[in-house]
Amino acid sequence: MIRTLPALFALLFAAPLLAAPAGQQTLFNFVRPADVVKVATQDASLPQYNAEQTPEGEVLRRITFNPAAEPSLVLSPQSGVWDWSQSSAMSLRIQSAMDWALTLYVKVQSSDGKTLVSRIDLPAGPAQTLLVPLQANSPLSQGMKAGPPMPITVDGQRVMLAGSAGELDRSQVVSVTLSMIQPAAPQSILLERFGVQDSEPVLKAAYSELVDAYGQSNRARWPEKVSSDEQLKVAAAKEQQQIKGWLAERDKAGLDKFGGWTKGPAFDASGFFRTEKRDGRWYLVTPLGHPFYSLGVNTVTPDNSQTYVAGREWMFGALPKAGEPFDKYYGSGDNRGGNGADVGRGFNVGRWYDFYGANLQRTYGQACDPAAQAQAQPCTAQGFDQARWVSHTLDRLQAWGFNTVGNWSAPQLVGADRVPYTLPLSIIGDYTSISTGIDWWGGMPDPFDPRFAMATERAVAIATRDHRDDPWLIGFFADNELAWAGPGNDAKSRYALAYGTLRMTTDVPAKRAFLKQLRDKYRNEDGLSKAWGIQLAGWELMEDPGFEPPVPNPEHPEIEADFQYFQKTFADAYFKTISDALKWHAPNQLLLGGRYAVSTPEAVASCAQYCDVLSFNMYTLKPQDGYDFAALRGLDKPVLISEFNFGSTDRGPFWGGLTPLAREEARGPAYATFLKQAMAEPSIVGVHWFQYLDQPVTGRLLDGENGHFGLVGITDVPFQGFVDSVRKSNLAAIQQLGRKAEKAKVAQAVTGSQSQ
Repeated sequence: MIRTLPALFALLFAAPLLAAPAGQQTLFNFVRPADVVKVATQDASLPQYNAEQTPEGEVLRRITFNPAAEPSLVLSPQSGVWDWSQSSAMSLRIQSAMDWALTLYVKVQSSDGKTLVSRIDLPAGPAQTLLVPLQANSPLSQGMKAGPPMPITVDGQRVMLAGSAGELDRSQVVSVTLSMIQPAAPQSILLERFGVQDSEPVLKAAYSELVDAYGQSNRARWPEKVSSDEQLKVAAAKEQQQIKGWLAERDKAGLDKFGGWTKGPAFDASGFFRTEKRDGRWYLVTPLGHPFYSLGVNTVTPDNSQTYVAGREWMFGALPKAGEPFDKYYGSGDNRGGNGADVGRGFNVGRWYDFYGANLQRTYGQACDPAAQAQAQPCTAQGFDQARWVSHTLDRLQAWGFNTVGNWSAPQLVGADRVPYTLPLSIIGDYTSISTGIDWWGGMPDPFDPRFAMATERAVAIATRDHRDDPWLIGFFADNELAWAGPGNDAKSRYALAYGTLRMTTDVPAKRAFLKQLRDKYRNEDGLSKAWGIQLAGWELMEDPGFEPPVPNPEHPEIEADFQYFQKTFADAYFKTISDALKWHAPNQLLLGGRYAVSTPEAVASCAQYCDVLSFNMYTLKPQDGYDFAALRGLDKPVLISEFNFGSTDRGPFWGGLTPLAREEARGPAYATFLKQAMAEPSIVGVHWFQYLDQPVTGRLLDGENGHFGLVGITDVPFQGFVDSVRKSNLAAIQQLGRKAEKAKVAQAVTGSQSQ
């Protein structure tokens, strides 16, 4: 129960308030206000007397954010500026007054207009001291996508360390703004002390000894968490018996050796995977001529779970020293790529450690070579057994109802002739690239650059060299998640490729191609000026770097038409180059599309023209939320969902991925729903889960991602509840496909008999 004035009035002045943390400088107290700070509100209410005592005994003051675009509370000095140059964080004692979490934004501004912004996910529950770093800081600064759960307890107090982005002159602070974005109903918080303090002790407390000897989070417990080597061995033995039984069931399922449904309609057997549309539904067809629905898993590899330890050894509770067991799993790397994925990331170079490899040895390795021991010779502990890992992993995938090894998986898996697979075409070279504003994995390759064609030829030749005649290969993907559009929904994002190209210099082949397109259409600057509604004094002005074309508008429809035409010719050049190379080097293999994370209609239509399959990475609750399938049906191409997943934060890693769920138990039903919805769409021929293993708690080498969306943990122990659910969904999907295929077979037979 929360008590309010006047009942609390005497309490406020009779009893001391909760002591401020050591090192905190209080500038203002909402409960005992003084004229030292200006307090202003917009679309928010802060009554003069509304102090409240919480069940924990704290006295705080209520502020209510009303339904509006951005209700806010603004704190500023009574005169001059605040000099916070000797402090590292702004502090605020705060509590949600609601029974649910709230999302707040804190904006700190200096007199030069520089701004530092922080998003606060304020949990329900008792009050905490919010710390906003006064220099850009985030979990990524510590080398990981998401940081440890907040709040934490430091010196007996709940503390929430937030992230911040932007710039600030700490010696000239003029305001602090606390706001919400478009609350649908009044939302209240409780406030007390506002000030500054040193955040270093809290940072150390938050990140110290995050990880145990097994690579697991020290911040939580969960059913699959491992505490001993013996536990690993017992879990492995139990799983082996379970897999044996599941594989025996699979042998009775009526599948060909590639995983195709043998009871379905007869398709032509080409000796390779191909696509065919029949009775309004698209199918993948196995080399033996049976319908196949690709249920895949990406990144099935033991070599993707290392994490950097250099410079942050203090985050790890038990790293092996030189000469100790498991010291062989150290290595070194450098992931300073300069792409969007690297911005703001710390700890991305130097020494790393492979907890997954060490755990495999703990679980399956023998203490030493028995033959050497029998001869009284020094024995050496056996390390990673690749052949055992390959066999066991393929057993798992097939037992769990999967039939495809997805992208970026271990080469040994794709050469085992047990499970069909896909491969990436990663086109790397010194060709020109164009920024569209997102550039997560780099700029867009310029397909008009002759060096791009050379790089494509080289990449395709290398990728197909050992696979061109392999019937187990479903096909190749063209790159991954290229930045076809910008990060937004406005016209400049929609046509970011056109804008980015025109900003380039004329030594960029794509810009020359764009300018030629416009000159061929309009002949001179007068024609272009009239069509675009601008005053272009001379054609050469378009050739200058940084040229900014107008925004498309209804009064001048030719602007958008020109942008669309250029982006279509750009996409045509890109996909035709890849398609031609693949047809030359591997004419029997499928081109599986571009794995779109962002796209434009022009890029998708072009891929439909030159690719065998359209592929999308969809991080949505169902495929229909990720794209307009009515538009895709108009292109009449099969679709593969090349990435999807659902994560949570209650199994160790701190990030729930792009489609996070509240708890682990929700992942299985979400998987079932997604797959059911995919099966209901006749153009979808498969879905691929991302990914096999959980990411490391402290972030993977590539970009610091540290998500829990694996089938298997860093200890190589499967998440049993999720795996059980996934298996049931996969088997149900194959049975559903089988029933549809049998109906189609019957209909085909009836049609055939009637025609005789």
